[in-house]
Amino acid sequence: MTETETIAYDVVVLGAGPVGENVADRTRAAGLSTAIVESELVGGECSYWACMPSKALLRPVIARADARRLPGLSQAAQGPLDAAAVFARRDEYTSHWHDDGQVRWLDGIGADLYRGRGRLAGRRTVTVTGADGEVRTLTARHAVAVCTGTRAKLPGLPGLDEVGPWTSREATSAEEVPERLIVVGGGVVATEMATAFQALGSQVTVLVRGKGLLSRMEPFAGELVAEALTDAGADIRTGTAVESVTRENGTVVAVTGGGDRFEADEILFATGRAPRTDDIGLETVGLEPGSWLSVDDTLRVEGSTWLYACGDVNHRALLTHQGKYQARIAGDAIGARAAGAPLLETDPWGAHAATADHHAVPQVVFTDPEAAAVGLSLAEAEQAGHRVRAVDVDLSSVAGASLYGDGYRGRARMVVDLDEEILRGVTFVGPGVGELLHSASVAVAGQVPVERLWHAVPSYPTISEVWLRLLEAYRG
Repeated sequence: MTETETIAYDVVVLGAGPVGENVADRTRAAGLSTAIVESELVGGECSYWACMPSKALLRPVIARADARRLPGLSQAAQGPLDAAAVFARRDEYTSHWHDDGQVRWLDGIGADLYRGRGRLAGRRTVTVTGADGEVRTLTARHAVAVCTGTRAKLPGLPGLDEVGPWTSREATSAEEVPERLIVVGGGVVATEMATAFQALGSQVTVLVRGKGLLSRMEPFAGELVAEALTDAGADIRTGTAVESVTRENGTVVAVTGGGDRFEADEILFATGRAPRTDDIGLETVGLEPGSWLSVDDTLRVEGSTWLYACGDVNHRALLTHQGKYQARIAGDAIGARAAGAPLLETDPWGAHAATADHHAVPQVVFTDPEAAAVGLSLAEAEQAGHRVRAVDVDLSSVAGASLYGDGYRGRARMVVDLDEEILRGVTFVGPGVGELLHSASVAVAGQVPVERLWHAVPSYPTISEVWLRLLEAYRG
């Protein structure tokens, strides 16, 4: 191990995924010299093992499903998907797991990239150990931002390592379609990968510990997705906990607490995420290694004046787009503080407050049907003490949905705050609703009064007419 000189910057960012890139972009825009440290690929989990490859796998699946709903196309779309072509297109969207383009972007904004393992080494100090063992020390005049994300969390089952289980990384980068696949979990990764591999030709079994799928959304979201997966041929077992997993002569065998035995060629565990903070030197600044980092709304770590944490590591909203939002807020806050601003705009919805984390987090699950939601569910709104009313509409009643495809099935819900007459949350489930969600995000984040929404006229005949149906149902 070779020590080198200490190099000073205004800001040092740990992690060059989308979140770290956005922090660097904003601090460079503020005129601050910025170093960014990455131990894997610039572009992070989202670009190579999560958002981009998973959606590239799912897009042909959804397109075929939509085609099968349309006379004139349905007969032509009955054949199997070309898995090799689907994987090849996925590979293009991951740049074949090369990060040259992302590195060029960093160069373009003037941020300095350091490849290697970055660790805090005390106040405003980061050491970077390169692959050759060379150690560089970076100091930050104003801020260090931790943007190291999360990793898949595997259960503590005996012998699991010997089984060679899939996590989201192995699923999204798979080169072959297993004949049989067990998916353990009922969240976003589980439902999306079950959708993708069932359509690509796997016989999928989904084992869910809880009562249903997508438990963080309105109950009908998971119900509709489960019905569609079942219709497609998947076997979904709820209330089922995996107690042991072995691999016998190449076959994975999962045994549940009830004694049921399931066999497959591969098993995917989509059972949660853990923060990548176990080996980044948190102990050198008085924090617990492996912990989530609690932050205020400017994304500054509680109790610190210089340490920030954006994205998954702060556990506020484990979504790429929300982490990028936090990064923009944090970068601007760092810039303002570095410039000596006497006061930051930290009131709710201010320029330096990540208010949407609390009130307007959007998410799309790219299953068939899609599930899209923003803000609070009915149960969450009630638990938060709001006096609310849920308004539901069958999406198939909307002309645009009927035109979208025969046999369209879907549902929409808006949760109305009866005291303030604004929306606390909106959920859509149905084919094509992902592109509908941003209208709901604007309504929730903008706290648009229900009466004003009457004047936002949806175009006919689009699925967006569901807004009119929801408002009519609310008025009665």
